[in-house]
Amino acid sequence: MQLYIREARQSLSNLEQILSQESEVTITRRGKAIARLLPLNRGFAIPSHRALRDKSAYLDAGSEQLVREDRNTEGDETPKGTEVVY
Repeated sequence: MQLYIREARQSLSNLEQILSQESEVTITRRGKAIARLLPLNRGFAIPSHRALRDKSAYLDAGSEQLVREDRNTEGDETPKGTEVVY
């Protein structure tokens, strides 16, 4: 199916319906194709992050506490082989 850009703007609310009926929509401006719309294949399931969370190690302290501790100890020790310049 081919739509002029003005028709495409006027039928934005119906594009999903048009794409379900047509396999492809080409939008033209002054007779030249400027865009091609194709329906997305939604045949795959959206992956769950539960499996990833289950594999991850459980931390006793929350991340905000670990970051706070890291920031508090940042100036206490200088790693070996590092020169501090003030």
